[in-house]
Amino acid sequence: MGWAIDRRCESILVNDALSMAARTRITSPSTVIHSDHGSQFTSWAFSQNVRRYGLLDSMGTVGDCYDNSPTESFWGSMQIELLNRQRWTTVVELSVAMADYTENFFNLSRRHSSLSYFTPEEFENPQLSETQASLA
Repeated sequence: MGWAIDRRCESILVNDALSMAARTRITSPSTVIHSDHGSQFTSWAFSQNVRRYGLLDSMGTVGDCYDNSPTESFWGSMQIELLNRQRWTTVVELSVAMADYTENFFNLSRRHSSLSYFTPEEFENPQLSETQASLA
């Protein structure tokens, strides 16, 4: 998962997230990057970055609330499990908390029913998945 945090959602933000994902994950020419029709995702800069990393671009249909359900689920989980639990005094404090939630809890510890109750880390790493399956 790639992520970035900023006060505004512009093409530089989504390009930073895409670059992080491409640097930290194994990709192939069949790796799909799914987005909606927001201007940051339809920008020339984002399209160039997708091509540069050799990814397949996929955009949902306008007004379709079902094509982005994994992302919506992530935001819903973060809202309940992190954001609703305290008030944040600075943007930096909030950014650190969101990064920690994403990297150290959501990806490494939180089990997901859509991934057969593996964490995202276990699901993407076949060796971890096999180890977990043998322990179950």
